[in-house]
Amino acid sequence: MIETERLLLRPPRASDIAALIRYYSENREHLTPWEPAWPEGFLTERFWHAQLAHQQEQARSGGALRLLMFKRGERRTVIGSINFTAIQRGAQQGCVLGYSLAEAEQGKGYMTEALRAALAYVFEELRLHRVMANYIPRNVRSGRLLGRLGFVIEGYARDYLLVNGRWEDHVLTSLVRTSDLMKLLDA
Repeated sequence: MIETERLLLRPPRASDIAALIRYYSENREHLTPWEPAWPEGFLTERFWHAQLAHQQEQARSGGALRLLMFKRGERRTVIGSINFTAIQRGAQQGCVLGYSLAEAEQGKGYMTEALRAALAYVFEELRLHRVMANYIPRNVRSGRLLGRLGFVIEGYARDYLLVNGRWEDHVLTSLVRTSDLMKLLDA
């Protein structure tokens, strides 16, 4: 569990399934332009029971860390998610970052606050060296967020991911652990 001034971040539990379905149902129009197509049954309890079992296995094996975001006083309402996936050990010591935030919570600084804390955890506790995050060029808000957090643009990939039924280009960014970075994340 990771706590910030206004937020609580923690792995999903079975008791969160109704809240997850509500989050995705209420934010469907807002999220679908930026995400791969949702599989059949995505908004069902059956899907989420299987999904959470899979995510828990990934966490146990060290392959991923998935966190739900809650406001401190509203622990039954999911307002966002942060996912560190494809965690690699050995020579790379890195992962891929993905995130989403409820449309109603945009522009309040929640994702910046949450990512600062989550990134500090990944660098300090999981001892990763590199976090990669990629975004669709027209998602200016995501690009600005990553820039604020110190992510550096490393490239541009054409037709990188199939998102909402079409191949989308992506801006490739990364954040590498340094002592200066750790000071920024603690700010």
